[in-house]
Amino acid sequence: MPYQILEKDKRTKARLGRLFTAHGAVETPVFMDVGTLGTVKALTPRDLLETRAQVVLGNTYHLMLRPGAEVIAAAGGLHEFMRWHGPILTDSGGFQVFSLAKNRRITENGCWFNSHIDGHEFFLGPKESMAMQRVLGSDIAMVFDECLPYPCDRARAEKSVAQTLRWAAACRGEERAAGQQVFGIVQGGVYDDLRRHCAEELVKMDFDGYAVGGVSVGEPEECMYAAVEASVPFLPEEKPRYVMGLGVMHQMAECIARGVDMFDCVIPTRIARHGTAITRKGNVAIKAAKWIRDQGPVEEGCDCYCCRNFTRSYVRHLIATGELLGLHLLTLHNVRALNRFMEDARAAIREGNFHDFKEQIRKETTQQ
Repeated sequence: MPYQILEKDKRTKARLGRLFTAHGAVETPVFMDVGTLGTVKALTPRDLLETRAQVVLGNTYHLMLRPGAEVIAAAGGLHEFMRWHGPILTDSGGFQVFSLAKNRRITENGCWFNSHIDGHEFFLGPKESMAMQRVLGSDIAMVFDECLPYPCDRARAEKSVAQTLRWAAACRGEERAAGQQVFGIVQGGVYDDLRRHCAEELVKMDFDGYAVGGVSVGEPEECMYAAVEASVPFLPEEKPRYVMGLGVMHQMAECIARGVDMFDCVIPTRIARHGTAITRKGNVAIKAAKWIRDQGPVEEGCDCYCCRNFTRSYVRHLIATGELLGLHLLTLHNVRALNRFMEDARAAIREGNFHDFKEQIRKETTQQ
């Protein structure tokens, strides 16, 4: 089986698992690092190995525009092009249906976009998305879907779910790269019955794994948890479950407790570029003046390259003076912080105390 459950937590629905891919096994729960354009911003593949990253994400929409299918095909696929030889998951471009709403027009068969780069019009639908993901050669390809905004009225959500299911069925029938798995995506906005319907219909299509989409799009935290609770119970226990776009520690811990195995988010790299560090005590603005003479590491107890070798004072100096090294070091720390968090979550499940771990994370990371 592509996915193996190793342990189950007795007090929650958390699972310790192993996902087998064409480029290696992935220990779950896992945080996957976003490399939209074929790079996790500011980091090399060697850096990613230093942070113990397991999976890197690429984005079909963006890579289709730049550098394009021909360039990546000539390189031998995305793994060779970016020189990352671990597992890769590719988003289908469905999130851009949401994020680039002003530049697109949805039709029954897909979506017409005006390029955010030069404005030229092009079409992306299930067939085109799967063809590009086949060229990319990702280990996991996501179906093309429509990510709904928040808020969204019921009539729009009903229409979107029907469309997402049609597109999922079309993706299911497309040719894949060798060893490529395909995951379906549950949509339905804040409507529990629509999410259940979407999940049940996707399960009938027998995908390799399933994602909960349309969360972390501006909705209140309780709505996000409700969307997970309305989706996950109707997905197969023996297959991996993935909540898309989530990278906040206490939220991931809550979702792990609800039976989720996989996460991704741009947060670690994005906030590093603004001088902010992720820590177990909450996010810390390293660029703040109070750290100007601080000789401690960015985070006490962290084993990343940045924290082992440099002080808050020095990293703050780099950020304040616009030195690229500062962004690199903070990105290293943030990526390692979330990968270390997942290592600890897996250890807690293995040791039978995940509930206590979750509660500790909630108290510590939300205290600021």
